Amino acid sequence: MKKGILGRKIGMTQVFTEEGKLIPVTVIEVEPNIVTQIKTKQTDGYDAIQLGFGTKREKLSNKPEMGHVAKANTTPKRFLKEFKGVDVANYTLGQELKADTFEAGEIVDVTGISKGKGIQGVIKRFNQSRGPMSHGSQYHRGVGSLGSMRPMRVFKGKGLPGHMGSETVTIQNLEIVSVDMENNIILIKGNVPGPKKGLVIIRTSIKKPNLKKEAPKLKTYATEEVTDIVEADEQVTESTKETVEVTDEVEAQTNEESSQESDEQ
Repeated sequence: MKKGILGRKIGMTQVFTEEGKLIPVTVIEVEPNIVTQIKTKQTDGYDAIQLGFGTKREKLSNKPEMGHVAKANTTPKRFLKEFKGVDVANYTLGQELKADTFEAGEIVDVTGISKGKGIQGVIKRFNQSRGPMSHGSQYHRGVGSLGSMRPMRVFKGKGLPGHMGSETVTIQNLEIVSVDMENNIILIKGNVPGPKKGLVIIRTSIKKPNLKKEAPKLKTYATEEVTDIVEADEQVTESTKETVEVTDEVEAQTNEESSQESDEQ
């Protein structure tokens, strides 16, 4: 059965498996999603749930928004998104969905808004080639020929300068590497669309909904480093104690010898 959740892209990093393999991952922060509405075939004609993500102030909300979220007994949400094809019987109004909605090894599709590039030329926007850069060519990064002689017009779909980016993009068949419930984080193998702190939608894969790979065993260094530091501190402490004991013995012998010499004199 399909499922989904809303999250926020934090950035990219890399993790290592116990075999020493490096895996580039994208860190997705998943705050608790609230089920703000449940739609059924009897009432709305189709089955779906609506999830709310990101709390915003009541001052920024209008009365219809306040009344909508009040049914779920929650605060106003910045983002609301529907997920179709889910089993609505598994959800209740006001329910919280956390990072454990997905498990490591599952295949998902991730949707986000790509980075905006502004107005760009055809070289950057459509990967066209430039002209010669010598001074006499008089053609460097221009559009080039726009049409042909016979129709005497520009064909539809001709690549021209214009707005680039800031589009809804979905990358399919990405693998979930790890789920960290303590920090509400999902690690997804590879890159996902959008800038840092951008909203992303994680759904069950359309092409491979039932595929689940074996979760990789990640290498953790925090516990080992702490253990090594503690052992090193204990060794330093023991060596310091031994040095102090030896120094005390030497001082005691020196004091005894000096006292004997003074008695003889």
